[in-house]
Amino acid sequence: MSDIEIAQKAHMKPIIGLAKEHYGIDAIHLDPYGHYKAKLSLEYVNSLAGKKDGKLILVTAISPTPAGEGKTTTTVGLGDAMNRIGKKTILCLREPSLGPCFGVKGGAAGGGYSQVVPMEDINLHFTGDFHAIGVAHNLLSALIDNHINHGNALDIDPRRIQWKRVVDMNDRALRNIIVGMGGPANGYLREDGYDIVVASEVMAILCLATSRADLKERLGRIVIGYKSDKVTPVYASDLKAQGSMAALLKDAIKPNLVQTLENNIAFIHGGPFANIAHGCNTVTATRTALKLADYVITEAGFGADLGAEKFIDIKCRMAGLKPSAVVLVATARALKFHGGVAKEDLSRENLAALEKGFENLERHLNNITTYYGLPCVICINHFTFDTEAEIALLKQKCAALGAKCVVSRHWAEGGAGAEELAREVVNIVDNREPGFKYVYDENLGLWDKIAAIATTLYGAGGITASAKVKAQLAAWEADYGKFPICIAKTQMSFSTNPNLKGAPSGHTVEISEVRLANGAGFIVAIAGDMMTMPGLPKVPAAERIDIDDDGKVTGLF
Repeated sequence: MSDIEIAQKAHMKPIIGLAKEHYGIDAIHLDPYGHYKAKLSLEYVNSLAGKKDGKLILVTAISPTPAGEGKTTTTVGLGDAMNRIGKKTILCLREPSLGPCFGVKGGAAGGGYSQVVPMEDINLHFTGDFHAIGVAHNLLSALIDNHINHGNALDIDPRRIQWKRVVDMNDRALRNIIVGMGGPANGYLREDGYDIVVASEVMAILCLATSRADLKERLGRIVIGYKSDKVTPVYASDLKAQGSMAALLKDAIKPNLVQTLENNIAFIHGGPFANIAHGCNTVTATRTALKLADYVITEAGFGADLGAEKFIDIKCRMAGLKPSAVVLVATARALKFHGGVAKEDLSRENLAALEKGFENLERHLNNITTYYGLPCVICINHFTFDTEAEIALLKQKCAALGAKCVVSRHWAEGGAGAEELAREVVNIVDNREPGFKYVYDENLGLWDKIAAIATTLYGAGGITASAKVKAQLAAWEADYGKFPICIAKTQMSFSTNPNLKGAPSGHTVEISEVRLANGAGFIVAIAGDMMTMPGLPKVPAAERIDIDDDGKVTGLF
């Protein structure tokens, strides 16, 4: 059966009863969205403040390939397995974006017998959080143009407006547009553009905010552009925008509760991409889960060089979180792809390519243990095409590095197929003290922070940028020098060239643009030719998705 067929046959339990059964949460604290998903009130979240935290486990992966690695599937399977062996565990995941759902990737709710449900709802409109984020973002866009149209008392320079518009769909035609056409009645003619919602600073702010007050304060700090003197910033608070934006987000800030196929609780809240944003679910959801459960499993987007680094250097730094261990997900197929095998040949045994591609896993493992200071379990997400010789080779090479490697069959068997992985993770979490550390010191200069990420994690020989980019970073140093860095880079390679597989070294990382995310509290450094508005592929997933007369969705995977 396909993923969606498995999900549609799931025996879901009403979420209100499940929350009460597992964690004693009374119905009064839940806002149900139908029978199987609900939002948890912030009042209940705040009531947990005095409780002891559980232990945090991060799931990350090798550099992504078209073959897929199964990071979310592994997160779900591991969570179900830990609950099966008697460990009180909650999952914290990101919400999927409609862009990749209808583009290349398809759905993002796990796969096989390790999924979160209701799968169709989660992958489509869910509880409306992304809509609220998009509307709040675009309200600020409208207020900017409205202010200029009515006299521009703030002296905003229309040529230096930094705030674009957003939509939650891959649409390359909207990357660069002209607004205000049609004469004076339609506003001021100027260049503009769209980003995808998951790249919005409002998304980042929602994911990092710790309360409604913090949300509103961060929204007010957004720099929308500069005055005609070219240097004086204009803030969202200057336009009195933060209150109405926060009002639109009043429900979106509440964590969402759903369940796995095995009826275990999962939080799914927030969804910034890890290649163009910081790639983590909300601080609110993670902190809440840590108060409710003994173990919390979360994932960071894409490979450990992107999502995991931002999880550590941005989310953990800001929220005071300290993970206890990391699960690094890989597949034999993906490693063969890094070893030079074409996608259509990945199901054939190829030990030479597997050995060559292993260098990608090795670098990620070294980054996790050396630069993040965390113990790591390697999870080989099993595919039916994997041969005994391939699995034996992977175990041998992991053992040579002193790393624990577990083959997990959660896709086919659910939590039962991941029990060995669960026991190994629990053993490490309970018996090893992590030497957790950040990749760089917050007191480093902005340029040096970018260089630290590139030269340590990416294996680069150095970084380069235009004089304009360097001057901008230098100008921000006094006011924003302690901000962490969020590098927007292709997820497909350690380099900025998506076709450079394995573990390239000595390459140069070019920083083509930098953006100030003052409300979120970080600097975005765009590396290479990276788009913050993706495009659809030649054959988009949208062509396969349909609905029958009974309202049953098909083709979503």
